[in-house]
Amino acid sequence: MKSVKLVEVNEENWYECCQLELTEEQSSYMESNAVSIAQSKFEPGLKPFAIYEKEQVVGFLMFNTEREELDGYWVYRIMVDRRHQGKGIGKRATEEMLAIMSELPGCERIVVGYHPGNLGAHRLYESLGFQDEGNRFGKEMAVIYQVTS
Repeated sequence: MKSVKLVEVNEENWYECCQLELTEEQSSYMESNAVSIAQSKFEPGLKPFAIYEKEQVVGFLMFNTEREELDGYWVYRIMVDRRHQGKGIGKRATEEMLAIMSELPGCERIVVGYHPGNLGAHRLYESLGFQDEGNRFGKEMAVIYQVTS
């Protein structure tokens, strides 16, 4: 049974996405979901999704459907509400997202940038096979997932 699913942000779930909270430490690493949703309205390549566990919105993610730096498709946000962290939701949601992104035209690389101090993000991406090839963008490190066909 799949208890975690992704649903594109829509008129029924956008506000719930905006109500989700990170821990205080995590909030210094990431824009709010409201800013991300607004950004997606002005950058049409960005696709925002609500993360559901059963029928409840528990997280948010967003990725770009247009290739960018490092000749890859970029993950812009992945977050799970602080009250639902530690249950494996982020990993299952990221696996679903990688499957969707792998279907993008000519997708060979998926890239995500994050603050090196964000150890939760580091553990998640490492566990899914993202590799650190030394790419840095400002204060963020970028890790790469090689898509196998």
